[in-house]
Amino acid sequence: MTDIDVSLLDVGFRAVYAREGWIPLAAGEDGTILVGASRELNPTQEEAISDDLGAPIEVVPVSQQFIVDAVIEVFAAEFAAEAADGLANANPVRSARTVLSRGQVIGFAIVASVAVLGAVLLTGVTLVVILAAINLFFLASVLFKFVVAFRGSRYDLVNKVSRFELAMLDEDELPFYTVLVPVFREEKVVAQLMTNLGRLDYPRDRLEVLILVEEGDDATRAAIARSAVPEHFIVVPIPAGVPQTKPRACNVGLELARGEFLVIFDAEDAPEPDQLKKAVIVFSRTDESTAVVQASLNYFNARENALTRLFTLEYGAWFDYMLMGLEDSDLPIPLGGTSNHFRMTALRRLGGWDPYNVTEDADLGIRASALGYRVGVVDATTMEEATSRIPQFIKQRSRWIKGYMQTALVHSRQPIALIRRIGLRRFAAFALLIAGTPFTFLSVIPFAILLVLALALPFYVVPVEVPPIVIVLSALNFLLGYSLLIYMNMMGPYKRGLFGLVPWALLKPLFWILHSIAAYKALWQLVTRPHYWEKTEHGTSRFAAPHAGPAGHPDPVPPEEPSADEESEVELTPEEREERSAGERQRRMSW
Repeated sequence: MTDIDVSLLDVGFRAVYAREGWIPLAAGEDGTILVGASRELNPTQEEAISDDLGAPIEVVPVSQQFIVDAVIEVFAAEFAAEAADGLANANPVRSARTVLSRGQVIGFAIVASVAVLGAVLLTGVTLVVILAAINLFFLASVLFKFVVAFRGSRYDLVNKVSRFELAMLDEDELPFYTVLVPVFREEKVVAQLMTNLGRLDYPRDRLEVLILVEEGDDATRAAIARSAVPEHFIVVPIPAGVPQTKPRACNVGLELARGEFLVIFDAEDAPEPDQLKKAVIVFSRTDESTAVVQASLNYFNARENALTRLFTLEYGAWFDYMLMGLEDSDLPIPLGGTSNHFRMTALRRLGGWDPYNVTEDADLGIRASALGYRVGVVDATTMEEATSRIPQFIKQRSRWIKGYMQTALVHSRQPIALIRRIGLRRFAAFALLIAGTPFTFLSVIPFAILLVLALALPFYVVPVEVPPIVIVLSALNFLLGYSLLIYMNMMGPYKRGLFGLVPWALLKPLFWILHSIAAYKALWQLVTRPHYWEKTEHGTSRFAAPHAGPAGHPDPVPPEEPSADEESEVELTPEEREERSAGERQRRMSW
């Protein structure tokens, strides 16, 4: 850095500089140190910095962007190493860096050996036992989801925040909030991103938006440079490294973040303007054991084609029923990839995100539950772009399913210890949801084949030594299970009044065949490329992202027609504010 004497910088303070908004610039001939600060310092703060530097200081104003650029440039290697391997080095058993533990390798080898030996010596009996086990786990997983969703259907919204509560908030007392936005090859949606996040109804002197851009992503960086970037938006260049994943970028942002609370949004997201305020109110109702609250996700291009309609049905069933049921039952909740609001202290205690897990938020939700934290739900919605093309859908879903497989493997490495921590009931829920979801998708094609055999072949024409009744029962189990899932998806649109989507649930079997294809791709990648991140392309929809209004309506008009929410925009003015640090430094450096 030409404007900084890097010899004055301490690697141990690399995150402190950004979090507290100051950085040493140069040493003066009179023994003083010139310090840049991103806001005015009071005498107590100046004294604390002087104590840290061991010399008198002279303060000059600089931007927070300047400080972030400086620490990233000087300490790129340290940021990259911590973001990639901090969790794995501190707690390897909770990281997906290793796909299978030694115990899991031995366990799978024993099961495979027994299955092969049984298939050779007792072919018919072995196949019947395997089919029975598959059928039981499949039915248990489906029934679990149905019961939880039915329980969630009793609630309109969990943690509902009233307009009165929002109106009574004292904006001068709101906590500092950090928004993380990881972007990679998102040049198509950068301009819309600035607009959507610029509408957040939160005091800008208590808000920072960290745009996390990979070092080599010149196209996105150029698109940001062409956009009108508000002053409280800070572009964070993510140092090159492996694995190049969204959670690794988020870990860099976490080191720099100044907020008491933190939320993640994706590049194409259009959150409701009051979402941050609602999260603050929900957190105020809870104690420190609630680490995160999840907002709902829905799609602004729900009616674009059959695929987006089926996508929307699935999200409705998940966010409006399953999450509600899981939260009410105090069961582990796998987070969605966006709109997760965290207590910063809890997030840092959890070790941030696992960059080797390709569904990092689902993993973090389960990790939080395993360590005794609660995951809640807030009645706010973020509109997203549903994938409208089948090849992109397969890519996206294969990554999601692979991540669930990774999460199931990571959190089953010490099953007895996990049961002792969270109890048998919550462990069973974890197994049926996290392991059961990819298992269900993997079962679609084999069960469909068994159904065809049961319908097309007479009882006396059955391959190998399997009683015909076993195939018939498997087919009936398949029909029953997927009928329940179809009914769940038919429930999905009701809370949002999208009744026109209900008949589309009858096409769900075709949707699940796509899932099954993606699941087998995920299984193959788990073996061959476990940490590869399949990039989802955004900005391909012919529908325009909505101007996020309070209703969070998921079906905006096409782009040539004006959005009904345009008139409800809230104009905000940009500023920045620092957070307080922990312990003694927090008391000394309190902003």
